[in-house]
Amino acid sequence: MRVLGVDPGLTRCGVGVVEGVAGRPLTMVGVGVVRTPVDTELGPRLVAIEQGIEQWLDEHRPEYVAVERVFSQHNVRTVMGTAQASAVAMLCAARRGIPVALHTPSEVKAAVTGSGRADKAQVGAMVTRLLRLSAPPRPADAADALALAICHIWRAPAQNRLQQAVALHAANATKGRTA
Repeated sequence: MRVLGVDPGLTRCGVGVVEGVAGRPLTMVGVGVVRTPVDTELGPRLVAIEQGIEQWLDEHRPEYVAVERVFSQHNVRTVMGTAQASAVAMLCAARRGIPVALHTPSEVKAAVTGSGRADKAQVGAMVTRLLRLSAPPRPADAADALALAICHIWRAPAQNRLQQAVALHAANATKGRTA
């Protein structure tokens, strides 16, 4: 499974591609950051993020895109920019028919470090260890993108089984009502 993780942001949008399956060693395929200037208008910044993500999709051809789920923060301006960058990533994937999964920050931290309250340094250290890198990816947005991809690879099998069980239950319930 090849996953593009996206840590959305208007100034720095972290991107990272990880390949592998749950229970086996994972491989980093690529990592980076799509940057936009703070003093540029919103529209051109969103276009730049779209172009950057499209380049990553073209180059790495992921099977899935994992995006950090935007949650309420104290700074509304920050959360709006994050949500806008997140929507661009989801749109790019949807346009290509690539499934998108959203993961909360605490879910990603728990998957990678074992604690949903881990700090950025702990996440970076575990990403480095799990992907057998010589140093943590910089900036932290890049490490977070890799952590999102790792989280998705590890959680996808369980999520797929759960979705199948729910679908089967719904199908059986429908059959029971029409019979």
